[in-house]
Amino acid sequence: MAIAGIVFTAMLASGNEGQIGSVLFIAYITLAIVLVSVVLFTLINLLSDSATLKSTLKGVGSFALLGVICYFLATGVETPLKEGGTLSAGGSKLIGAGLYLFYALILIAGGTMLFSGIKKMIK
Repeated sequence: MAIAGIVFTAMLASGNEGQIGSVLFIAYITLAIVLVSVVLFTLINLLSDSATLKSTLKGVGSFALLGVICYFLATGVETPLKEGGTLSAGGSKLIGAGLYLFYALILIAGGTMLFSGIKKMIK
């Protein structure tokens, strides 16, 4: 794969832009192979250890619950776009929920670091 990448890069550098499709095809195949192997081995490792599975499900469930809470807190308003289209109320609500989720995760991470730092200082 590395040799093929070097060959295609040399071809592109020499002005042969017709090979861009081939390079992208190889890149997509490589990405698909990597993604499938990562997901497969992650699932195998999760299902082989029940403690890890329980911990992962707690984290995913907490994240999903926080996402649902942020979705219900967000408001959606139809908004005209610069290009002449319109952002729907549902789309606006999803964007607001994403922003609220981002802010909540920042606060949680900051609070966790602060708590950990204070706990270490006390010891």
